[in-house]
Amino acid sequence: MSDGLLPAWLVWALLSACFAALTAILAKLGVESISADVATLIRTAVVFLLLVGLFVASGESLSPASISPKTALFLVLSGLATGASWLCYFRALKLGPASQVAPVDKLSVVLVALFGVLVLGERLSGVNWLGVVLITAGVVLLAIK
Repeated sequence: MSDGLLPAWLVWALLSACFAALTAILAKLGVESISADVATLIRTAVVFLLLVGLFVASGESLSPASISPKTALFLVLSGLATGASWLCYFRALKLGPASQVAPVDKLSVVLVALFGVLVLGERLSGVNWLGVVLITAGVVLLAIK
């Protein structure tokens, strides 16, 4: 997929953004008449079944012994963070408008940039920092009623 006009990572990232937008709208419609926790459970079950199907279809084998304890720890912690994020996201969608909840949720972009610098030792250029500031400003403007 990287032989075209765009690098493969960008194509996948754009697809991710499109699906995330659909997620917000569809979740808002789905959470209207049930609790946020039930909605999160259903969503999680669907994602789990989809991933099991993709894994089986790929023919890839899973060898737990080949996964280092450090890798396992970080993946488990990532899973817990994902679960917490989804629970909070569905509660926010239950209580507020999707057009405001989704942009605030995207402050994760700003936090990833900051955590990348602080935890991973990544470096951001001046233009990158400007982007962080503009995203933050955009979130604030979108969140104002």
